Amino acid sequence: MFQEILAFILAASGWVLVTSTLPTDYWKVSTLDGSVTITNTYWSNLWKSCVTDSTGSSSCKDFPSMLALDGYTQACRGLMIAAVCLGFFGSVFALVGMKCTKIGGSGKSKSRVTCFAGIDFILSGGCSLSGCSLYAYKITSEFYDPMVVEMKYELGAALFIGWAGSILCILGGIALCFSIVQSPKGLYEQKRYTVTVLYVADLPPPGYSSSVRMQHFDKNMYV
Repeated sequence: MFQEILAFILAASGWVLVTSTLPTDYWKVSTLDGSVTITNTYWSNLWKSCVTDSTGSSSCKDFPSMLALDGYTQACRGLMIAAVCLGFFGSVFALVGMKCTKIGGSGKSKSRVTCFAGIDFILSGGCSLSGCSLYAYKITSEFYDPMVVEMKYELGAALFIGWAGSILCILGGIALCFSIVQSPKGLYEQKRYTVTVLYVADLPPPGYSSSVRMQHFDKNMYV
């Protein structure tokens, strides 16, 4: 139960971090490399692009059309939204399947729900990790490309938050999946205890003959 609680805290914290990256402004920020004087700072995320002047005032413009966006931006949007949805369902399944809650049915059904929750968190972390990595790859490839003469950007804070949340989701999901696995030692002790109880309960009364007692003992050993 303590392992499930710790795994849920890790996975839920990662999901919150992944969710917080969607409204975060700084996915990419204009670089200062090679600039003598900087008057404006350009930055953008998955939904808008903005510019901040030297006085601190910002002017933003939302992306007018989804179909007119770059392919990597559309892919990152889909992956991050999928990560948020999967993390939400994983949180619901985890609350239902954990042993410390009173809902979810029997122990066997709760274990299955907990396993589903762990898989959802792993998939959520994988989607978020893929989306942030794809966005970062596009930024770095343009930064080191000498043929690109346009403005170059650097990695924003949202990418690092997304990577951290993805790792927490994956670790928490793996811990939830392993929390329902019973160790072989525990299974062996439970089986030995069951055989011992059956043997003691089925002992013949003292008035039986030795031959009958031996036959009963052989039957117990076969079972």
